[in-house]
Amino acid sequence: MHLRWTEAAATDLERIADYLFSHAPDRAPHLIRSIYEAPETLLSFPHRGRPGKKAGTRELVLSPLPWIVVYTVRDDVVHVVRILHGAQRWP
Repeated sequence: MHLRWTEAAATDLERIADYLFSHAPDRAPHLIRSIYEAPETLLSFPHRGRPGKKAGTRELVLSPLPWIVVYTVRDDVVHVVRILHGAQRWP
């Protein structure tokens, strides 16, 4: 299996990082690393997440963090599509 991030997911992570460095600078590096590394677990168990709200997607909930990794699985590639806050309105 391979892991690929879409541009939208990378942008989501950058925005989350900006927010965390503004509001919790002491915890930001650890939280950002946790979010970034979470999808790697999908390489061993790609269907670990729940079925997604959008057809063809799956969602990995990053409990106890409030973010959700939206991803797809095609052939031997896991595509991280978005990183969304659980309380935000979904696109």
